[in-house]
Amino acid sequence: MLNDAQIDAYLARIGAARPQRADLESLRLLQERHCLTVPFENLDYHLDVPIHMDLKALEKVVDQRRGGGCYEVNPSFAQLLRALGYRVDVLPGQVYRPDGPGPYLGHLALRVHLDEPWLVDVGFGRNSRAPLRFSDPGPQADAHGSYQVVRAEGEGAWGHDVLLNGKPLYRVDERPMEIADFAPTLWWWRTSPDSPFLQDLFCSLPTEDGRVTLKGDRLTVVSGEERTTEELAGDEEVLAAYRKYFGIELDRVPRRPETGRPGIQTG
Repeated sequence: MLNDAQIDAYLARIGAARPQRADLESLRLLQERHCLTVPFENLDYHLDVPIHMDLKALEKVVDQRRGGGCYEVNPSFAQLLRALGYRVDVLPGQVYRPDGPGPYLGHLALRVHLDEPWLVDVGFGRNSRAPLRFSDPGPQADAHGSYQVVRAEGEGAWGHDVLLNGKPLYRVDERPMEIADFAPTLWWWRTSPDSPFLQDLFCSLPTEDGRVTLKGDRLTVVSGEERTTEELAGDEEVLAAYRKYFGIELDRVPRRPETGRPGIQTG
């Protein structure tokens, strides 16, 4: 359990005041602030830095002011929520990809128990900015689009499908697991040539009215209806973009090992 100093540091990192109660209103605010301040990124996969799911992941988010993938930021957020009095489960998921479903335990999401169970996810890249009801299969309006959480159908179906604007993002199981259960899949993400996190290089953060994304050396900024894309010229511009748009200080540019150049995420 986090101590008071760790709680205060985490809240300062995401720009949120300590909530008076562990209720839905506070959860909405905490998730929104987390989404707007902690990037979805895989830079350490291309910096040859170990990926952690425990307290070291939280230290990366809070002390290093970094982001990460679902295995890093969702367990970190779960630690904060539990320390603030929320009851949180860790749920395994399966990401839908253009060529079919990915591996089981390929995604890690959270379930928060209040008057009813809520899906909380700050580590998917296209996740909602607010908690989603498990009990409502209809559209749930969000700053990032229209989401649905529907019970999966078909022979052998399990869990709930999470959709964004009618398109499936991932399937999440109802059966909670421990963080350690994800270690074999993390090893696959970290080492397999088929791992999307090794094939791609990205850092993305939603803003109040859009999103900023750096995919290798390609910077895309969306603000309202305006969208601009720029190819950055050289390492210094790439490092400056990480610093300016994401608050990330790096001493070297992450590079895909097979090309030696910043990678471009597909999809």
